[in-house]
Amino acid sequence: MGIIRKLLAWLSVPVICFFALIPYLARPFNPDNNRLLAVTVARFGRWILGMKRPLQGMENMPTDRPTVVIANHQHNDDLFVLADLLPKRGVVAGKSSLVWIPFFGQVFWLGGNVILNRSRSHKAVAQMKTTSEAIARDRKSFWVFPEGTRSKGRGLLPFKKGAFHAAIASGAPITMICAAHYADKTVGWTGRRETVPVRILPPIETEGLNTSDLSDLMNRCHRLMSETIADLDKNVKP
Repeated sequence: MGIIRKLLAWLSVPVICFFALIPYLARPFNPDNNRLLAVTVARFGRWILGMKRPLQGMENMPTDRPTVVIANHQHNDDLFVLADLLPKRGVVAGKSSLVWIPFFGQVFWLGGNVILNRSRSHKAVAQMKTTSEAIARDRKSFWVFPEGTRSKGRGLLPFKKGAFHAAIASGAPITMICAAHYADKTVGWTGRRETVPVRILPPIETEGLNTSDLSDLMNRCHRLMSETIADLDKNVKP
C-alpha cells in the first residue's frame, strides 16, 4: 500500500500542475500563483500519503515583509512535507533541469522562480544578485535549500553561500525551516507514511550586515538548524 500511495501522490503533481497552467497563463510571472500551487500540491500529496506533519512556530514566518527562507533538503518528498510553507509572493531557487519536467517545469518557469545552472557558477551569482534586487524592489520572498542537494539522511550538509548573499544584499531576514529526519517508511497495513514534525525558527535579521559577516551568518544558521533538527528527531515516535 505504501508504494501505491507514493505513486498516486507523485502522479497527482503533473495533473495539478496541468490545471494550474490556466491561472499561470492568465497572470504570468505573478509570484502569488506559486503559493496557491504549493499549498495544493503539498496538502493533497500528504493526504494521499496519509502523512501527518505537525508544525511548530508558524508565528515566526514574516507576513508583513519579504524574507529569505532556508530549509533542510532530504528527499524529493520534501515537496509534500514543506511546500505549503512557502510565503506569500514567494519564489523558489531550483536547478535548470526542473523546467523539462512536464507541466511542473512550465509552471515553475511561469511563476518567476529562480532557475540556477550550477555548471555555470558566474551566471548563478548574477542570478542571486538579481534576486536580491527583486526582494527589495518587488517585495518577493525567496526560498532556498542552502545545502544545494538532497542529504538523503546524511545529516545537515554544508551550506552554499547564495541565499546568504541575497539576504545581506537585500536586508531581508533569514527564516529557517527545519524538518526532522525521515525516510520512505510506512506505518501499519494501510501504508501511511511516518509523521514528520517541522519547526519554523525566529527570523535572523540581516539589515546592516555586509559580506564580511557572511561566514558568521552561515555558521550561526547551520548551528541553529542542526540543533533544532536533533531536537525534532528526539520527539519522532518510532
